Amino acid sequence: MAETTPLRQGDTVRFVSPASTPDRNAVTVQGQTFQSWGLSVEIAPHAFDRQGFLAGTDGDRLSDLNDAFRDPKVRAVITTRGGKGSYRIAHLLDFDAIRRDPKPLIGFSDITALHLSIWKNAGVPCVHGALTEDETGRLSPSAAESLRRILMSRDPVILHSAADDPTAALTTSGKACGPLIGGNLDMIATTAGWALPPLNGAILLIEAVGLHPGQMDRPLTMLRQAGHLKGVAGLAIGRFTDCPPGREGSQIEMLRQHFMALGVPILGGLPCGHGPHALSVPLGEMAILDADAGTVSVRGEDPAGFDFQ
Repeated sequence: MAETTPLRQGDTVRFVSPASTPDRNAVTVQGQTFQSWGLSVEIAPHAFDRQGFLAGTDGDRLSDLNDAFRDPKVRAVITTRGGKGSYRIAHLLDFDAIRRDPKPLIGFSDITALHLSIWKNAGVPCVHGALTEDETGRLSPSAAESLRRILMSRDPVILHSAADDPTAALTTSGKACGPLIGGNLDMIATTAGWALPPLNGAILLIEAVGLHPGQMDRPLTMLRQAGHLKGVAGLAIGRFTDCPPGREGSQIEMLRQHFMALGVPILGGLPCGHGPHALSVPLGEMAILDADAGTVSVRGEDPAGFDFQ
């Protein structure tokens, strides 16, 4: 597994739009956050292009993305937003360049397709993190600090389950260790069979937005029936934001049916995904899930010395 280098003041980051077109003012605000950390910000040439629901043509979006990975001056690649469309180019990334000069790709939601493809084809860690909580481009102090620490240090990252989050009801007991992989449920299912890496031995992170129970049931059924979830070491469940519950309890009960069938430790209620104050987390790095303690930790305790009994 490759390892990315923490950013230092004076380093350059580049904003790209591999999916949908961002709001220009929001990107300005996002850039100011990175500049406040002492980083230099560049904007890719086609970041504000528009072609239907996409930020320009597939070729232009891909060119911006690959140019950022190939440029030795650029030390992190920041996606301006999710939306739709990154899955159209996820298989065309310059994986040789990504392996040669590992640098983190930061994003979430639709960007999960890129994260999964990079891990499968290059073995380079990424960062699951939102750059904005609303149309303004602003992040809460806690969300901004979460991202800054991941990018600019090797400090331990610990996510704590929130008891008042609906998915906390899915928590079981037990401990698991493995690379943390995943992100948005829709994108995990979309990439199955072509960009989804093997999940054997991994801790799978799952979050979702805007899905009713039936829309969750279909991708989870497909992933299970096709064997993609076989051998998963544990499940880290983030937010299921703006997901109508259906009849009372049906959403959580449906998720429980799918997840319990895997027979692995599950920790729900994690503050990852869509919505306010969402925290960032490294992907592709070794993590310890402790359902009893209610934590997922990355870059912390050495897994070799962890007691899984």
